[in-house]
Amino acid sequence: MNIQNYINGNFHNPIQDNWIENYNPSNGEVYGQIPNSSKEDVENAYIAAKSAFPSWSQTTLEERSRILIKISELLETNLQRLAEAESKDNGKPVSLAKAVDIPRAASNFRFFGNAITQFASESHESVGQNAINYTLRQPIGVVGCISPWNLPLYLFTWKIAPAIAAGNCVVAKPSEVTPMTAYLLGEICNEAGLPKGVLNIVHGLGGSTGQAIVEHVDIKAISFTGGTATGAHIAKVAAPMFKKLSLELGGKNPNIIFADCDYDDMLNTTVRSSFANQGQICLCGSRIFVEESIYEKFKTDFVAKVKALKVGHPSDTDTKIGALVSKPHLEKVKDYINIAKEENGTILCGGNEVSVKGYENGYYLEPTVIEVPNDECRVNQEEIFGPVVTIMPFNNEDEVLQMANKVKYGLSATLWTNNLKRTMRMSNQLQAGIVWVNTWMMRDLRTPFGGVKASGVGREGGFEALRFFTEAKNVCIKY
Repeated sequence: MNIQNYINGNFHNPIQDNWIENYNPSNGEVYGQIPNSSKEDVENAYIAAKSAFPSWSQTTLEERSRILIKISELLETNLQRLAEAESKDNGKPVSLAKAVDIPRAASNFRFFGNAITQFASESHESVGQNAINYTLRQPIGVVGCISPWNLPLYLFTWKIAPAIAAGNCVVAKPSEVTPMTAYLLGEICNEAGLPKGVLNIVHGLGGSTGQAIVEHVDIKAISFTGGTATGAHIAKVAAPMFKKLSLELGGKNPNIIFADCDYDDMLNTTVRSSFANQGQICLCGSRIFVEESIYEKFKTDFVAKVKALKVGHPSDTDTKIGALVSKPHLEKVKDYINIAKEENGTILCGGNEVSVKGYENGYYLEPTVIEVPNDECRVNQEEIFGPVVTIMPFNNEDEVLQMANKVKYGLSATLWTNNLKRTMRMSNQLQAGIVWVNTWMMRDLRTPFGGVKASGVGREGGFEALRFFTEAKNVCIKY
């Protein structure tokens, strides 16, 4: 099927009639086309958004809330359809999309639909000066939202929901690799009664369509999730234009395991945090550091559990590892496995492509565990973003803290210990935007989300997102 752009509440072919093939990762076959949108398509989306802004920005909070919650309800109503579309596009198990991706997309709209009714500004009484100051939080105008392929609808809505809740109008670009659920979102927005032009979705390549959004002189803010190199490019283009920027970028997250942890809970969670969504989550713990005294036991138990993970077609209910998102990405991940071998890493399990009966051309890879001799190797320093983790022992707190912080990234970290003092010390010293202790991926949507160093700029989530998508204006009244 051919996907179309969603502009001003209607679906359109690209103006220049250029198209990109859309692949199904589970079988390697083309199953449709998507627009390769040009500057003209982006301009049309901007015009629609600009026209809608005066009315939408003045729409009552209650009405905005009602529409966002209606979108949430419709996402839930279409759970099966959306999960199957997400799986077909991305390669992830349908069961995962049903349990996580689509429910979370619905939660994003519901959360920000409620949050906007509670979002408050401040006032300051200038005592003795007969004056009062109050702060207005006003929508920016037309904003750009660009999202990645790994959690297509989940992260797409994570940006769009707070943007429109705050009264902005949006020009959004989903990943060209996984466009289907964004396309279906347009239908749902119409059904929910979202006014025309409030949300506009243009499909295409990052270097052309994405670039047109970023460099558009009248798109006042950019929220981007994706690779660090792309984030650096966006910053280079947008910063001289004085756009607001939120960049959620790559990660190389440490998973630090001390001997005093709850072992069984740690083991089960670590398998999940290593290989959920084929390891294609920016929050996956890809570097596992284990205290020396339990290292050999962990290695044996962990490898046994990883070997038991079924690699299979995403529609099979017992599939734990689906297909990687694309052929080029599969090749990239395989290259890193070869690099690990060259750097004297030991492949404890996995490392090979998998042929799934009936889907032999799909992009399947065994979950891979690599024992590395030190933390300096490339597979411990560079983001792989696939079903590949490294393990190595450590001797003491200072040593592992140094290794954990040595990479250029700082998105998340996971710490396993029941020692309260150690928890407080290390949580304070880990260079990461998010630290999970004795858990992983437990998310409260009120909390700030984002990283430090090369993992990004700014924070998403809760009121942080609503602050990003508004401008603060101080009003001073003397009486």
